[in-house]
Amino acid sequence: MGPIADSFTLLVNVFFNLLMLLVLLRFLMQLVRADFYNPISQAVAKMTNPLLFPLRKLIPGYGGFDIASLVLLLLAELLATFVLGLVKGVGLVPPLLAILWAPLGIVSLFLNFYFFAILAMIILSWVAPGSPSPVIYLLHQLTEPVMAPFRKLLPNMGGLDLSPILVFVAIQIAQIFVSYAARGVNLQPALVVGF
Repeated sequence: MGPIADSFTLLVNVFFNLLMLLVLLRFLMQLVRADFYNPISQAVAKMTNPLLFPLRKLIPGYGGFDIASLVLLLLAELLATFVLGLVKGVGLVPPLLAILWAPLGIVSLFLNFYFFAILAMIILSWVAPGSPSPVIYLLHQLTEPVMAPFRKLLPNMGGLDLSPILVFVAIQIAQIFVSYAARGVNLQPALVVGF
């Protein structure tokens, strides 16, 4: 591959990573019932509405889950896999393989998101404790449902919260299982966004 193909691959990766991150955020914000009046929440909603509204007419939510967002994530992952296969010279990825790879890419994206979101919360708690920033507030709303069960496992240590360590260990264990599943279906990480 030459510099033009590498540049195009980079652009495709950036585009699909951003798209999938926005859709994942939209799904998670609805799942945790994040504050819709937060400016970040509103921006994510405005950016994802053009793609989600047509899907929601066909695929309604169920039990508080925004199924349309999950379908959009799956479609974006499949499209990214096909485009990256063509750009990298692999050719058209067999549809059955792409269908097996896509959920693994989404799970990997989900795990990576929570890893970096919790890491950001840790750093922000040192740098800007008690800040009224809408980003910090949204990150707190997204990470607290994951952190709370782990926090209950540990004894009260005053102002020291070691629950992120347990969450990081759980994320690493989940990533090990995902990587073994990926090897089982011969997943090629270069062709799957989020991996």
